[in-house]
Amino acid sequence: MRDRIWIGVDVGTQSVRVLAVDGEGAVLGRGSHPLTGVRQGDRHEQDPEEWWRATCAAAREAMRGLDPSRIGGLAVDATSGTILLADAAGTPLTPGLMYDDARATAEAERVNDIGAEVWQRLGYQRMQPSWALPKLAWLDEQGSIEDGSRLLHQADLITWRLAGRRLASDASHALKTGYDLLADAWPATVFDRLGLPAAILPEVARPGTVIGEVGPEGAAATGIPAGTPIVAGMTDGCAAQLGAGALGDGSWNSVLGTTLVLKGVSDHLIRDPGGVVYCHRGPGETWLPGGASSSGAGALSRLLPGADLDLLTARAAYRDPGPVVYPLAAARGERFPFTATDLEPFTIGETADDVDRFHGVLTGLACVERLCFDYLDLLGAPTDGALTFTGGGAANRYWSQLRADMLGRRVLLPEQAESAVGMAVLAATATGHSIKETAAAMVRIRAEIAPDKRRHSSLTELYLRFVDHLRDRLPQPLTTHAYRRAEH
Repeated sequence: MRDRIWIGVDVGTQSVRVLAVDGEGAVLGRGSHPLTGVRQGDRHEQDPEEWWRATCAAAREAMRGLDPSRIGGLAVDATSGTILLADAAGTPLTPGLMYDDARATAEAERVNDIGAEVWQRLGYQRMQPSWALPKLAWLDEQGSIEDGSRLLHQADLITWRLAGRRLASDASHALKTGYDLLADAWPATVFDRLGLPAAILPEVARPGTVIGEVGPEGAAATGIPAGTPIVAGMTDGCAAQLGAGALGDGSWNSVLGTTLVLKGVSDHLIRDPGGVVYCHRGPGETWLPGGASSSGAGALSRLLPGADLDLLTARAAYRDPGPVVYPLAAARGERFPFTATDLEPFTIGETADDVDRFHGVLTGLACVERLCFDYLDLLGAPTDGALTFTGGGAANRYWSQLRADMLGRRVLLPEQAESAVGMAVLAATATGHSIKETAAAMVRIRAEIAPDKRRHSSLTELYLRFVDHLRDRLPQPLTTHAYRRAEH
């Protein structure tokens, strides 16, 4: 494993990133290429062909100067719940309906009515409109499913192009399409009652399974050698968790990118009556509970387009946190730690200038993150293990310190805070090593942040004001639990 090079492909919202990582965690090659999308109200779409073009460009950049004979395998992660329809040759028939596209409100109600028994057994109770299955039902309502149509998750398009044929989807991406993780099968009765043809569904493999190899055309397009094993990947949040090495019981990884995603490890399935927390299957008999917020660093792009964030950070560091800006990445709608499709951004306090607005977003995100952990604790998820921060937001050291202070917890920062590292780690398990052994060898920690106890106390006051402002939106048990935990 140490002599090989492992390729991790991360298909995100704003770019595709590819890393080439050796068996000891050193990054030997990297590449990235931007992506564009279209947002209109509740809709968010991207061009699937652009995903592939960006993957090819990023892979060629990452492979430059590497010895092809050392490439041991690759794995792909992508955004959770993003889907499209393709024809039998893999040509897209629809745009990519993105992870936060919430157009399928009516279809979600029908999906939840028909699949109630299955979703309850799997612990998440209800699907949200942004999940993949409601969006698939919406496509069906529009007449988009034709004879020969195939459902693809975002990562599936990439693996199909790499291999030159359709490969199995991974169970992680298939979760939001209704895949039954307990039965390891599609719930046929649910799909029958929805009127969705079984033929459109992919085969499914557990993450870490070798599902194919790079074909001649994929090799020519990307520079990744033909014959390279393709390993079934995971969603971007799970990938970041692997890349952070957060694999012990009660460990959590908080991914701050365009949106905030929390993933943890539990020895039991977490069931959420509110339907905002869901579980992936983890290594061995573990479960990976977590949730994806609609809040995140995308709020900075929305509120402060083109701003010099380094300069704003330097100036914010000289001010005490004051205003709190609810940091929605889009115009409205929250998914975690509570559901509110009509929630619009708001500000608690006055913002005098861009520094205040910037600081308010940073503080608001820290409040959302703390509320997420309060909700997870309320559900009985173990939350007292190691905590790591990854994602682009983790590169801002001031923001990471503020988040640690708000939580009152010690935080670890991995050397390479990217989901693509997690996919390189997962690809390396094709050698037969366990995911824990592989992560221990390949994940490097670059820094540790200790919380400032004095600041934690003052930030807790801001946090409770934030909770009070949301009181009408939150389930009463969560409000009570947030106050109880704050007292301790």
